[in-house]
Amino acid sequence: MGLKTRSKISATFSMSSMTDIIFLLLIFFMITSTLVNPNAIKLLLPQSSQQTAANPITSVSIDSNLNYFIETRQVPFNQLESALRERLGDEEAPYLSLHVDEDVPMKEVVKVMDMAKRNEYRVILATRAR
Repeated sequence: MGLKTRSKISATFSMSSMTDIIFLLLIFFMITSTLVNPNAIKLLLPQSSQQTAANPITSVSIDSNLNYFIETRQVPFNQLESALRERLGDEEAPYLSLHVDEDVPMKEVVKVMDMAKRNEYRVILATRAR
């Protein structure tokens, strides 16, 4: 009595479904990485046609309600200088990016620039491109 099996189990593995999943994940991560906004403070910066190539170590932001931020952490003005010293450490001639809402009075900007001058920080005033 000769019994034959009609269905043979294939030992091969199809990679086509795995590559589909990989491409979907790749597309997902590419889209979500472009949506990440490193500066979460909403500011309407003044416009300028000039740009600089220097890379600042940290940024100070002043919003329209006169709230001061180092990166995204809110800091009272009277503690801003010590917080910047702590953040910049022993860097030699560090660059500081100053992000100021266009509705902020100029005297607030000058206070931060004076503080930077006392501590020998180089200041870059951030603007939007025209």
